[in-house]
Amino acid sequence: MAGIDGSETADKAVDILTETEAAAELARLAAEIAAHDRRYYQDDAPAVSDADYDALRQRNAAIEARFPALIREDSPSKRVGATPAGTFSKVTHAAPMLSLDNAFDDDDVAEFAARVRRFLKLDPDSPLAMTAEPKIDGLSLSLRYESGRLVTAATRGDGTVGENVTANARTIGDIPETLPDDAPEIVEVRGEVYMTHAAFAELNARQEAEGKQTYVNPRNTAAGSLRQLDPAVTAARPLKFFAYAWGEMSAMPEMTQFAMVERLAAWGFKTNPQLRRCLSVAEMIDTYREIEAGRAGLDYDIDGVVYKVDDLGLQRRLGFVARSPRWAIAHKFPAEKATTVLESIDIQVGRTGALTPVARLTPVTVGGVVVTNATLHNEDYIRGIGADGEEIRGGKDIREGDTVTIQRAGDVIPQILDVDLDKRPQGAVPFDFPTVCPACESHAVREVNDKTGKVDAVRRCTGGLICPAQAVERLKHFVSRDAFDIEGLGARQVAAFRELPMDEGGIRQPADIFTLAARDAVSLKKLKDREGWGERSAENLFAAIDARREIALNRFIYALGIRHVGETTAKILARHYGDFASFAAAMGAAGDRNGEAWADLNAIDGIGAVVAAAIVEFFAEDHNREAVAALLAEVAPQAAETVAADGSPVAGKTVVFTGSLERMTRDEAKAMAERLGAKVAGSVSKRTDLVIAGPGAGSKLKKAGELGVEVIDEAGWFDLVGAGQA
Repeated sequence: MAGIDGSETADKAVDILTETEAAAELARLAAEIAAHDRRYYQDDAPAVSDADYDALRQRNAAIEARFPALIREDSPSKRVGATPAGTFSKVTHAAPMLSLDNAFDDDDVAEFAARVRRFLKLDPDSPLAMTAEPKIDGLSLSLRYESGRLVTAATRGDGTVGENVTANARTIGDIPETLPDDAPEIVEVRGEVYMTHAAFAELNARQEAEGKQTYVNPRNTAAGSLRQLDPAVTAARPLKFFAYAWGEMSAMPEMTQFAMVERLAAWGFKTNPQLRRCLSVAEMIDTYREIEAGRAGLDYDIDGVVYKVDDLGLQRRLGFVARSPRWAIAHKFPAEKATTVLESIDIQVGRTGALTPVARLTPVTVGGVVVTNATLHNEDYIRGIGADGEEIRGGKDIREGDTVTIQRAGDVIPQILDVDLDKRPQGAVPFDFPTVCPACESHAVREVNDKTGKVDAVRRCTGGLICPAQAVERLKHFVSRDAFDIEGLGARQVAAFRELPMDEGGIRQPADIFTLAARDAVSLKKLKDREGWGERSAENLFAAIDARREIALNRFIYALGIRHVGETTAKILARHYGDFASFAAAMGAAGDRNGEAWADLNAIDGIGAVVAAAIVEFFAEDHNREAVAALLAEVAPQAAETVAADGSPVAGKTVVFTGSLERMTRDEAKAMAERLGAKVAGSVSKRTDLVIAGPGAGSKLKKAGELGVEVIDEAGWFDLVGAGQA
C-alpha cells in the first residue's frame, strides 16, 4: 500500500532532519499509520506487513524522541487501533484497551527492563519479576461480566470505543456465560479470539467443496467471523479464545500478573500454557527463544512474546504513556522474505497533490498470504537514492520487470528490499517518473525548502483545485468514517458524483452533498433512475445525508482536510475552542503572528508551529473560507462536550507544568490533569489559570509572574487535587 501523500523526508535519517522536515514527516507518518490501522482493525484486510508497520512506528517514535515539541495530538504513539466500523452498535470501554510498544532484539528487551527500573528507581540488583507469554495473532476482545453473568463483548475498536459483538461471542465455546461465585461484582476479561490451523484448513476445505471462496489466513478469518452480522455464521466457525488480561474490576482478587492469569483459568477461561514467570532479562530472552523454537509446532499463529511486570502494584505505579503501558512490551519475531516480479509501477495522486509510486507485483504467497503491491515512496527511492543523495540498495534502481526481494512479518508484504540484477530482463529501462500530473496534466514539481535550500523528495501536482484527483480525494476524506461518515456515500460513489454535471447530481465541494436532494427534486434525470440506484437506495442516501446535518465539532474540523490536522488534533482543537464560531474567529485572528490568538493556538499542548501555521493558512485562503461558509449553511457543528470531573478543583482550568517533577513524569502529570478535567497547555498565556513549577523552571515561570498567573509547586498541586488523585 502506498503512503498517504508520500514524503520528501521518508528516506532521510532521523538524526539529520530539520525541525520543519521532522514536522512534515510526523504528519505523513500519522496519516499513513492511521490508514493501516483502519485496514487492520476495521476491514480485517491489512495492507502492510507487521515489520513494515513496526518500522513506521519506530521512525515516528525516533523523530518524537528527537523533537518532543513536535509531538502531534494525532500521533500514532497516542492512538490504538482504529475507530469501530458502523455495522455494530458502539461500546465505550470502562478502561481503555491499549496496544503495546515493540522490541525487536535482545538489546531492546534489556533497555525495556532498564527503563522500568529507572522509572521505579530500583537498583540493578533489586528483584523485578516479569511474565512472558506468546503473543497471539488474533482479534482482541473484551468481555464484561456483572454479577457473574456475561453482559457485553466488545472489540478493541479505537481503544476507547469498540463494536458490540456480544451475540457472536456467546457462540464461542471458550467464553463462559457465567463466572463462579467468588468472582467480583464487575469483571472485564480481555484476550484474543483466534482460529487454529487445523480448523482453518477444515473451513477452507468445506468452502472449496461447496464451490465457495476460500480464505487467506486464520487471523483475518477469525476477525471476520467474529464480526458477522448473523451470529449463526459465527457459530458455524470454529473460533477459540485465550484470556490473558482484564479491564475494569470492582475488586482485585490477586496481586500479580501471573496469579491473575491463574485466577482467570480457575474461572473457566482458556489461558496459554506457555506463560512463564522470569526473574531476569536472561530468563526473558531464554523464554523467547524457547517459544520461537516451538512456533512451527503450534496449531495457532503467534508473532512474538509479550513481557509484563508481574507485580500489579508496580504496574499501577508505572502507568501508561500515550497508547501503551510502561509495564509491558511485545518482543516481535523477525521478518520473512520472498521473491516476485514487479510487473508495473503506477502513480497515485493524493489529496495534497503528492504523486506516490506504487509497485504492482506478480501475486506471491508467503505464509498463506497473497501479496500484490508495495509502496515505492518517491522517485529517488526508485532510483536507488536516499534523501541526502546516498545510495540505497547498493545504488540499484527499480525497473518494471525486475525480480525483487520483498519482506513480511505478519500478513502482507509491503516492502521491497532488493533487486536481482542477474534476472533483469533485456530491454528493461529506468522508470521515467512523470513531471505532469496523470490526473489533470498540470505540472508536477519538487518544491525547494526555503530554509534548507534542498529539493523535496516528493513531487506534487500544481493543479490544486482544478485537479480532479485532489478534489476527489478531498471529498473522499470528507465522507470518510472518522469525518462525516455518510452511509451509502463512500469513495466509489463520491468519484461517480464528481463526474456528473451539477444539474444532474454532481458534487464539487462538501456543501454540494447537502444540496443533492433538493437538486435531485428538480432534475430531469433522477438519482433513482441511474444505473446502480433505485428509489429505495436514493431515499436511503438522502436520509443518511440529512442525518449528518448535525455533527460533532471535532469530526467537522477533521473533515475539512486541513493539512497536519488528524483526528486527535481535531479533538484537541474542539475541546480548546468549544464551538466552531470561536475556532474560526481565533484562526482568523491568528493570522497576526504577533497577536494573542496566535500565541494561544501555539500554547495548546500538542499544537506546534507547523500545525498552527497549516491551520491559519487554511483559513487565510478565500476559497477555503467560502467552501466552509457554504457548508455551514447546510450543517451545524455541535459544541464540544466538556470533560466531566465531578468535584475536581481544576476542571475547566488551563494548566502548565514547567521545571522538574519528582513524584511523577511530565506525561503522568499531563494525564492526571486531563483526567481531572483540566486543559494542559505547553506555554503560558493570558488564558493560563495555573502554573505548576518544579526545580529549574525558567521562562514559563517568569512569564507567569509577568501575567500574574497563579504558581504552585508540585506538593501544592497534590494538595490541590487531593492525595487520593495521585
